[in-house]
Amino acid sequence: MGVLVRSVLAVVCALSLAACGLGSGGTVPFQVGPGSIRPVPGLEGVKITVGSKEYTEQVILGYILEYTLEAAGADVRDLTGIVGSRSTREAQLSQQVDVAYEFTGNAWINYLGHEKPIADTRKQFESVRDEDRARNDMVWLEPGPMDDTYALAASAAVVQRTGVRTLSQYADLVRRDPAAAKTCVDTEFRARQDGFPGMAAAYGFDPARARTPILQVGIIYQATADATECDFGEVFTTDGRIAALDLTVLEDDKQFFAHYNPSVTMKRAFFEAHPEIAEVTAPVTAALTNEAVIELNEAVDVDGEDPSVVARDWMIAKGFVTAR
Repeated sequence: MGVLVRSVLAVVCALSLAACGLGSGGTVPFQVGPGSIRPVPGLEGVKITVGSKEYTEQVILGYILEYTLEAAGADVRDLTGIVGSRSTREAQLSQQVDVAYEFTGNAWINYLGHEKPIADTRKQFESVRDEDRARNDMVWLEPGPMDDTYALAASAAVVQRTGVRTLSQYADLVRRDPAAAKTCVDTEFRARQDGFPGMAAAYGFDPARARTPILQVGIIYQATADATECDFGEVFTTDGRIAALDLTVLEDDKQFFAHYNPSVTMKRAFFEAHPEIAEVTAPVTAALTNEAVIELNEAVDVDGEDPSVVARDWMIAKGFVTAR
């Protein structure tokens, strides 16, 4: 999908979820049986719509959540792949999506409007949990250990040429020679306060001075590795393409970027009607380490596997579910 089309769709989604085809959702790609996740009487036959954003990691997490709830006996509907964070959030607030994995840092900065992240991951989670419940009746379950945050990366050739290994050194390069620091970003990162503008403020350079071509996230990794269109590129720290393409992640030496720990989220009324969701999802969320998610992302983005298959096979390998 082209950048312009993607941007237009995100705006349309935000204005009218129905225009993006968000209805009752589709069927879960594969049927799974109980493993260590056993059928729960309180969830038997309960209709639950699971949503996710459109990028690889979120889609995988969406499928993992679907298989978890299916094994517990729920009647699960699939609404993975919603374009954009705002559209996914609106789908939850309007209760078109019942449950979804969301990231603490994203909510703290973009949904709750704070400019500075909280350095302690536990305190950030608790602050998001308490404020989002008070303001929006949203419930956040215990988060997982993975921390998928933003970063800038460069190829070995660019690191050698520029000597840039930290974001402070990157900021110096932008101030000194912006033509040598061409940085590929996607639309959201270029605009979000937990993205490029906020990073520029924290590191003391003018974002307007930087050269920031806009590309789709999936294209940025290879373009950064090739070091032709991009000297540096926006990446997610749990993306398997970082290692596969031998990219160097610049050190966030001022610790600007927020922590992004995953939590199962839902409206309070839905949680109060189905509190069993917390116990059912807890062991799965706890298994979502950086190492596990990097492998899952790599299977999709590097090896070309289907995310629904990757999610199912991981759930089976962990013993959470069985194949049907």
